[in-house]
Amino acid sequence: MALKINDNGTERNMTSAEEAEYLAYSAAREAEAEAQAAALKAKSEARQAVLDKLGLDADEAAALFG
Repeated sequence: MALKINDNGTERNMTSAEEAEYLAYSAAREAEAEAQAAALKAKSEARQAVLDKLGLDADEAAALFG
């Protein structure tokens, strides 16, 4: 797959080094986004577990804790 790059107004194919760097960067950003999503999901689940233990729903918790 030939990826394109805009080099000073000229569109050209990426060199193999540029393509490898781009793909590595993209994979790292995707892994970071997945890790953030997993952390957010875990935080949300932990919050819901606390609310369940207290017998509160989200609206009641918001009213109590602002």
